[in-house]
Amino acid sequence: MKSLKQGLLIASLIVSAPLWSCTEDGKEGFMPENDLRISVNAKRLGGISEAQFNAVIDKYEGIYAPIISAEGGKLEVSRGWTDATVNAYAQRLGTSWKVSMFGGLARHDTITEDGFELVLCHEIGHHIGGAPKKASLWSNPWASNEGQADYFATLKCLRRGWLNENNVEIVGKMTNVPATLVSACSKAWSSEQDRAICVRGGMAGDSVSRLFAALRTGEPAKFETPDARVATKTDDNHPAYQCRLDTYFQGALCEASLNDDVEQSSEVTGTCHGSLGHTSGLRPLCWFKPSVR
Repeated sequence: MKSLKQGLLIASLIVSAPLWSCTEDGKEGFMPENDLRISVNAKRLGGISEAQFNAVIDKYEGIYAPIISAEGGKLEVSRGWTDATVNAYAQRLGTSWKVSMFGGLARHDTITEDGFELVLCHEIGHHIGGAPKKASLWSNPWASNEGQADYFATLKCLRRGWLNENNVEIVGKMTNVPATLVSACSKAWSSEQDRAICVRGGMAGDSVSRLFAALRTGEPAKFETPDARVATKTDDNHPAYQCRLDTYFQGALCEASLNDDVEQSSEVTGTCHGSLGHTSGLRPLCWFKPSVR
């Protein structure tokens, strides 16, 4: 009887436990857990303002709350502007599909407004970013894995968020845009608007890549030096920093239509995939091993 009660207790804890991603236990978020804290009163050279922080969240709540509602969930974005945490998280608890965004991350010197949008899109991507999913010991897998959430961010989410903006003008005001990014976007897309969105997506990836580098006191990843590793199986966890930039880059290059959405059980639908004859915009092999040929 005692063992039965213990089993029921464990089962109840598993059922009632909040399901987190980037790891199911909530120990990691957009990036590995870190001790960096940036308070509201910290002196800084970059980052975004509280008004920008709220405007970004307002925009993507407006876009994705109805989409998530149609999937049976309720999008809830926690706005922790005064929280010094340099990270972001996604969580599910019943029909509450949660995203937690923090001012500490938004205030980091490397973060641009577009970079902050990418982080938010990554966390939304855990909820609706499609396959492959992160394996779970506790329940049926709900979260798109780390690489897929990165891919979804530039493949669909940012593109949707920027659809009605003057992207050509915005990109025209950017400085230090790598020639490799501009050239690749020009080859992948025929319209000036699409090319500009592609460049914005790449530069959003560059922003967060500089954050990754700052946290490990290393050199930022570069568009010119893609990760040459080939995964023997799909990696559900955070890829290496260069591999993550490669993923943002390829998502921006993929010409799959916004009207062709991703599917939660298919790695092919709505993406660029080798089985469809694509040679550009593919998820990088440094984390992704195709299961469909």
